[in-house]
Amino acid sequence: MGSFIEMNDTLQITREQGFPKELDLNKHKEKPYSADDFKDKVFSFHSKKDIRVYQQPPVRCFLVENINGEWLYWRQVFILSVEHDYVRKTTLGTYKIVRLFAPDEMKIAKNFIEYRE
Repeated sequence: MGSFIEMNDTLQITREQGFPKELDLNKHKEKPYSADDFKDKVFSFHSKKDIRVYQQPPVRCFLVENINGEWLYWRQVFILSVEHDYVRKTTLGTYKIVRLFAPDEMKIAKNFIEYRE
């Protein structure tokens, strides 16, 4: 008997899984968003494949938009709650945006955040 549990420090989701519709890269390039623009907003994510474990909420994590398999780093969220659907083997929860990269920082963030050997 075995199991697979994914430990996470990153919330990497698609728009369909709950990435905020309010975050639009083209608009962000024209007039950068601030985390303060979203300070009272709680977002939810769902249908994240596999059972994923985070540190006990609230915990800081990277926020990544998955666009057709490409990762776009927006910066940081607090995961507020996490639930597991053991039948569907998915993870869902809530989060709050706490920091955002400026557009020029987004271009280089992947170089500093992702692990490379």
